[in-house]
Amino acid sequence: NQLCCECGTPIPPNPASMCVACLRTQVDITEGIPKQVSVHFCKQCERYLQPPATWVQCALESRELLALCLKKLKAPISKVRLIDAGFVWTEPHSKRIKLKLTIQKEVMNGAILQQVFVVEFVIQAQMCDDCHRIEAKDFWKAIVQVRQKTVHKKTFFYLEQLILKHKLHQNTLRIKEIHDGIDFYYASKQHGQKMVDFLQCTVPCRSKASQRLISHDIHSNTYNYKSTFSVEIVPVCKDNVVCLSPRLAQSLGNMNQICVCIRVTNTIHLIDPCTLQMAEVDGSTYWRYPFSSLCDPRQLQEFIVMDIEIIRDQKQGAGAGIRSNRHTLAEVWVKKTSEMNTSLQYHCRTHLGHLLNHGDLVLGFDVANANINNEFVNKMNPHHLPDVVLIKKSYDRSKRQHRRVWRLKELERDREVMDTDNEGQYQDFLEDLEEDEALRKNINIFRVESDTDDEGAPRISLVEMLEDLCISEDATGGEGADMIMS
Repeated sequence: NQLCCECGTPIPPNPASMCVACLRTQVDITEGIPKQVSVHFCKQCERYLQPPATWVQCALESRELLALCLKKLKAPISKVRLIDAGFVWTEPHSKRIKLKLTIQKEVMNGAILQQVFVVEFVIQAQMCDDCHRIEAKDFWKAIVQVRQKTVHKKTFFYLEQLILKHKLHQNTLRIKEIHDGIDFYYASKQHGQKMVDFLQCTVPCRSKASQRLISHDIHSNTYNYKSTFSVEIVPVCKDNVVCLSPRLAQSLGNMNQICVCIRVTNTIHLIDPCTLQMAEVDGSTYWRYPFSSLCDPRQLQEFIVMDIEIIRDQKQGAGAGIRSNRHTLAEVWVKKTSEMNTSLQYHCRTHLGHLLNHGDLVLGFDVANANINNEFVNKMNPHHLPDVVLIKKSYDRSKRQHRRVWRLKELERDREVMDTDNEGQYQDFLEDLEEDEALRKNINIFRVESDTDDEGAPRISLVEMLEDLCISEDATGGEGADMIMS
């Protein structure tokens, strides 16, 4: 043993010839390392700033938060050797994070001194750029303008459910509903392009992009643009009666030109009510051979079935396409409910033979008495035009609403104008989901409590519904994700 040169205490030999207590009075190896540091935290999205401009999600006392705090001390701590680092417990609401650090450094004559100390990190509130844009609402870099030139919004209601299911709305700064479409605002062009790509995969549409220069920094040669994506959805909805061009009808398997649109997904699904022949028209085909609806839903009239006769063993023409197995061809004699005091009846063929019985009510388009201004209809042989095109069976709406034990989620959006027809159109869409299993397979349907169990109109089975469960907060203190269980 040797004596400490300062206090004379016997110590094991070391290069400094001093005891630890005296050595610490002479040398402070924590000198230059700040004991209090600021950390910026965004309260809106619960992320921490990692300089220079990255915001990261970190739970309290997590490995990610420890790494972020140590990076704040990177420059001064690089002069010493870091042995250990750990959190000292603090109240979660105290706005303080404490780290206990153990460091070593070589001091006098090669002696190695080890020291333990605490660094306090003060959490300061600062809104991140993303949240700032969301709060400003008008600050956007890209806008996707989705338009459809139709009276009915069935396609938009379907599109809304697809966006919710695939969580495409999470990156939007704002969603604004206007008269003939919806605008989606984004903080980056990439998010806008992602939405356009999604739309092109889910609905038949065409798009074009443009950009406007907002500012230009000549020193760093950086440009600030605002991008606009214009998406036009085909102006055809479910239950529309359409007239195809002769060339398109021939290319689809010699179909009749008058068809009914039974579904719009990523293609337009058409059925010939006289032969049950099916066809699918994608977006690119539609824009090459465009066709429009002959009537809007408000022009549909109510008919009563006077007599019906199922047609069996229908012969197909040359080059005919596939026929529907879900529909039944029938000859029907109908009368308008508004003309019950007359003897006038209409005869037509329909694809609804599996649904209709004598005395049923059915919605249809009165072609014989309609004023149609369509170039393809005007060139058709009048003998090839049906008197009536039946669209769908009519049920009591109030009873259907009363026994409906499910609901859909909706996008949060700003409405420019309140359309009085919206509620009626939305009810039409819900009824379409009940009647069409293929349409609802891409949609999340949530069950609600109800005891009604009436028979009659089509309904959705409990197997197809989801429980709407939500966990409010998880163990990390952040907002929990929506949980959906079948």
